[in-house]
Amino acid sequence: MNKLLIALTVGAFALCSVAALADDKTPAAAVDQAKLKADRDAAKAAAAKMTPEEKAAAKKAKRAARQKEETQIEQTGNPPSGPQKAEAIKKSADATKNDPKALPSAADKQKALKEQEKKSSGQ
Repeated sequence: MNKLLIALTVGAFALCSVAALADDKTPAAAVDQAKLKADRDAAKAAAAKMTPEEKAAAKKAKRAARQKEETQIEQTGNPPSGPQKAEAIKKSADATKNDPKALPSAADKQKALKEQEKKSSGQ
């Protein structure tokens, strides 16, 4: 009984360790953090220097951009992603497989035109 309890404890510990390692969310490198902080501070300083009119104009522009994006999503629907995108690409490729290829020269175009006329006349 004790061996079974020890085996279960060890197994649970191993599974928890694997799960913890799989969910590894390490922070970005220190250089990236410093750059991001500097950018954020610069944006805050620029926002602090803005006049109330400039702030209102910036807010209005941001709102208009967000509204434009929402309108676009409403009109076209959410763009496919992941497996949906792969299926859409495959469907498009399958649909265009039987499309005629572009003919490089005028002689080839004339030959194809004559063949098409023969087919349409029933010969």
